[in-house]
Parts: sequence; C-alpha cells; structure tokens
Amino acid sequence: MTVRRPDEQPGPARVRLLVVVAVPAEAEAVLRGLGGPARRVPLPGGALDRVAHPSGATVDVLAGGVGPGAAAAAAATALTALSASTGDRYDLVVSAGIAGGFAPRAPIGTTVLAGAIVAADLGAETPEGFADVTELGFGTVRHTPAPAAVALVAGALRAAGVDALVTGTVLTVSTVTGSAGRAAALTARHPDAVAEAMEGFGVAEAAARHGVPAFELRTVSNPVGPRDRSAWRIGEALGALERAFAALPVASLPLPARPAGTSAGTAAEPQAAGHPQSHRADPPGPRRAPKEAGRG
Repeated sequence: MTVRRPDEQPGPARVRLLVVVAVPAEAEAVLRGLGGPARRVPLPGGALDRVAHPSGATVDVLAGGVGPGAAAAAAATALTALSASTGDRYDLVVSAGIAGGFAPRAPIGTTVLAGAIVAADLGAETPEGFADVTELGFGTVRHTPAPAAVALVAGALRAAGVDALVTGTVLTVSTVTGSAGRAAALTARHPDAVAEAMEGFGVAEAAARHGVPAFELRTVSNPVGPRDRSAWRIGEALGALERAFAALPVASLPLPARPAGTSAGTAAEPQAAGHPQSHRADPPGPRRAPKEAGRG
C-alpha cells in the first residue's frame, strides 16, 4: 500500500519515529547523529524538527522540557497533532538524552538502553518505607520495551563501535539524586538500575495511551550520587548521544503488527492505556483502602 502525506511525495509507506528529549542541546546532538535534512514543524505550544532520514524513514525530534510531566505533555501533543492533522501515526517513540549512571555498571560516557522504564519516586512514604503506586493499587510504575527492539538496537550500536553499552532499568525521577544515601536507597529498591533521568516514564506513558511502542536510550554524563558539578562530562555524553543516533537502525526496528486494513503511516485505533503492542506496563497491584495506602 502506498501512503501520501502533505509533506512527502507518493511512494512506499515510511516508518515514522518520534524522539523526545528534554532540552535543545540534546535535540541538536540527536539531529547531528541522524544526519538528514531537517525542517521546523509547529506544534501547539512549540515546534519539533522533522528529519528526512537517509534510510527513508521520517524522524521527528522534540525538545519537550525537563521532568516527567513536561515530557508526557509534549509527547502526547506531538502524537495527537500528527494524527489530527494528517490521519497519520508514529510507529515508535524514543525517549532520549543524557543521564546519571549508577556505578560501576554505567560510568561516564556509557550508552544505556532501558530494558525497563521505571518511575522511581511515584508513590508514598509509609511507616514501613516507600511504596510505589503499583503497591498502593493506583496504577503502574513500569513500562517494558519490546526485548526484540532493545536487542536489535544494542547489536547495531555495538557493530558501529559503541563498546561502552549496557542494558538495564532506567529510573525516572522528579528530583535528581544528590547524595550517597539516596543513591543507595534507589539501588536497594531497584538492583537492576543502570541510570536515572527525568523524562522516560512520562514519554512511555504518553506513548502507551496512544498505542505506540516506546523505548529509552541515554548516555551517561555523571555518576548518580553526591552532587559534584566538576565531575560532570556533559559534552562527552552529548557526543556519545550523537554517535548512538548515527548508528541507530531506524528503518529496521521491529515494529508491532498493525490491525487489518492499516499500514505504516495510517491511523489505527490505540490500544488500551498502558498496553501497547510492543511495550507493556506492569499491571497495577491490589487496590488498598485509601488510609492503608497512605492517602489518608
């Protein structure tokens, strides 16, 4: 099936990716890595950069702001705007940018792929300690990207010479870790954690509610722990982010099977919130009474 879009010539259906970062410096690194010509596309409240990737795919790069709330709002805006304006839809959403790495698994300069995207501080403090919203019975704190997509990206990056590469849980936090005590508490609760950032869970939530698969790719600029700005290597991490997107196998990522009658670039009904075809949210835990759950 061929697909026509207002901004493209007729031809075979093309893969569409949405890459959501926090700040313009990250967007610029991603755009340098993608390498194709880009043009600005207005969105409600902002704009994104649309890249004609050399593979033939179309990649939209959006600097959505810092934190899970801004990231979720920006991603949802882009997902909705594309569907509303053209009847089109994205095939994949990528949360990307720089991050703090948990030593010794992810030192500075490491590229990190999320095997799980976890909201690390979404919950309540209780007399027994922290309880996340899944334990409280109010939702989910975890999205699991499709293992096939993560494995394919990891293989492509290694083949391109990205040797400092790890896969594991990437934590989304609203407050960046700045002490050894909090770093220890996070690793105790999440022993598979390799990095923390501030946007991945918000992006994954927005994607899930639109029925679009998502994954997260980060490069490490600083260790998670005591806040020491002199130890940050932001330029090194941005360079690693550029190299990662230069090696990203954009046109060959394993994408979900589409419902009958649709193809890449055509609108389809979204999956149930939290249950897209190629990444999943863990189901919520048993619901507790509000007072028991720490809400009263």
